[in-house]
Amino acid sequence: MNKIKNFFLNDETGLELSEYAVAAALIAVVCVAAFTALSGGIGDAITDLKTAIAP
Repeated sequence: MNKIKNFFLNDETGLELSEYAVAAALIAVVCVAAFTALSGGIGDAITDLKTAIAP
């Protein structure tokens, strides 16, 4: 019984996939936060350019 328990406790093959999933989720959250934070500033800059170019 201890052999089986130790096998599953020492088996690390599934950790790589879960680590990649956590990293991908963190990157997605950071991208969404960055786009949300920048969206207002980019819209204002485009409006300013449109106003400056308009005859």
